[in-house]
Amino acid sequence: MKVIGLAGWSGAGKTTLLTRLIPHFNAQGLRVSVIKHAHHQFDVDVPGKDSWRHREAGAAEVLVASSNRWALMHELRGAAEPRLPELLSKLSAVDLVMVEGFKREPHRKIEVHRAANAKPLLFPDDPGIVGIATDTAVETRLPTVHLDDIEAVAALMLRAAIQVEDAMARSAATR
Repeated sequence: MKVIGLAGWSGAGKTTLLTRLIPHFNAQGLRVSVIKHAHHQFDVDVPGKDSWRHREAGAAEVLVASSNRWALMHELRGAAEPRLPELLSKLSAVDLVMVEGFKREPHRKIEVHRAANAKPLLFPDDPGIVGIATDTAVETRLPTVHLDDIEAVAALMLRAAIQVEDAMARSAATR
């Protein structure tokens, strides 16, 4: 199982890029999973439904299962936010895990940069960034590809991806 991240400022197009990459990788016969970091309160549950009520009542974890899917929600209840290695260890085995966000973690990442966002590039300050997907020219020695060239972005991600165990070791070394 390999892992590669996408990092960039809000509005750069990380989620849009992921939603284009997933079917591309699936068409190549790869099984992929995604871990996304959220900076705010979020809910995958509908207020008032049973699972929401269980969580709101104080359950540490709520697992919802059906014939189509299952989802596990774990409430931190004041505990520290889990780091990427802990979350990676919870995933079922796939060919590639794509991580959206977690830009402060030391795993390898492709920076997603959109000129219209008018934000500075992250790569000069993040040694984990090993390539850039952008819609503008960037002066760098890092490999760069155009955001809309899904084949090129996918190839860059596959070349840069590392084994999950190596990503976990990198993170452990920075604690």
